[in-house]
Amino acid sequence: MHGPAANLVFRHLMLIGMVLGITLPPSAERAFAESPKTFVLEEQGGSQWYRGNLHTHSHWSDGDDYLGNIALWYRDNGYQFLCFTDHNVLAQGVRWVDVEKTKGGRTAFDKLLKNFPDQIETREEDGALQVRLRTFGEIERRLNQPGKFLLIQGEEISDKYDRYPIHMNASNVAELITPRGGESVAETIQNNVNAVMTQRERTGQSTLIHLNHPNFGFAVTAEDLMRVVGEKFFEVYNGHPSVYNAGNETHSSTERMWDIILTRRIDEFDLPLMYGIAVDDGHNYHRIPSRQAEPGRGWVVVLAEELSAETLIEALEAGQFYASSGVSLKRIAIDEKQMSVDIDPVDGETYTVEFIGTRQGYDPRSEPVVDENGEPVRATRRYSDDIGQVLQSSEGTSAVYSFKGDEIYVRARITSSAVHPNPSEVGDLKQAWVQPVVVNGSDSE
Repeated sequence: MHGPAANLVFRHLMLIGMVLGITLPPSAERAFAESPKTFVLEEQGGSQWYRGNLHTHSHWSDGDDYLGNIALWYRDNGYQFLCFTDHNVLAQGVRWVDVEKTKGGRTAFDKLLKNFPDQIETREEDGALQVRLRTFGEIERRLNQPGKFLLIQGEEISDKYDRYPIHMNASNVAELITPRGGESVAETIQNNVNAVMTQRERTGQSTLIHLNHPNFGFAVTAEDLMRVVGEKFFEVYNGHPSVYNAGNETHSSTERMWDIILTRRIDEFDLPLMYGIAVDDGHNYHRIPSRQAEPGRGWVVVLAEELSAETLIEALEAGQFYASSGVSLKRIAIDEKQMSVDIDPVDGETYTVEFIGTRQGYDPRSEPVVDENGEPVRATRRYSDDIGQVLQSSEGTSAVYSFKGDEIYVRARITSSAVHPNPSEVGDLKQAWVQPVVVNGSDSE
């Protein structure tokens, strides 16, 4: 059994396990996971590509602009959907803020006056000008355009273990979710995943949970994430300049973590694929470009039949999307024999397409990272280069990789010759990431 019906059965089983305090074996999720063998992702029939960002902050937490201003920026810059994910809060209820004391100050307020002159409520308190923050519902009703632009309510569940920040985004959340905590990083992640899945089951509202910026505070290792049940998305690219996508001499890059996670989830733990998404994590909207956390750096492009939260989430969970920091794709095709990618090229740019994966018979050994005194450091362990090999590299606007039959999984990375116009890290090139598919893993049939 595969597809939405199988996923619904699994969610029921997982919820029962939570209620009874029973931990389902990893194979339970694997048995009901969707793992398509053949599909083509391209605009045809009623399906089309929708570009969106799943990580956005506003004045409701630590962003420096108002919901409406932010939504207009995304709408006017070629996005079809946007999820607001403020820290541990939903944009609901009545909240007044001091115009001058907000992060955006007078700059943000003047922009608000220009964009929404008929929808501003102000008052004066102790000589200070205050403005009421518009709620998500108010902005949604004003700006949503069926089939063209969609706003989604989300939350960044901002938790921690010890000194390590553990942040997870719930997209299309029905109710506020309070951080659940835990006795380890892995347990904290799992507890928050469970909370989201429980709400999803109780309310019947599709909600997507993903792990944010694993290298922020170097909080999350590949080992922490690889065994989490019910979580199949993480940020392989985050546009905030303080999250270390590329890692450092001690900590693995997010891409390296991805390959380690994929290899061990599929081959050892019998768990589903982990998908990689790209996001902005926008906080700053007034000086673009600059070296702040700005919009327009990373996004997902989803192939769906309509622009609705439920349909987008269903497509994301089926892997019918790619992540991008600047490269656009026209077509992705997978069958039992090969993976192919077709790029939507930009004049003057050249492209390198790399197919990446791990083969059966890889060296599974690993060793801890140690400091100058030989003491273990909290970091992703060092693994063999067998894991996450570049299986094939080619130049051009299209590429095909023929499966050899011994690959556990294969994914693709496309890199442009063009430097990102406003990069998260200096020197970043424009890229895109095609989601992995299982070739010869535990769910082979």
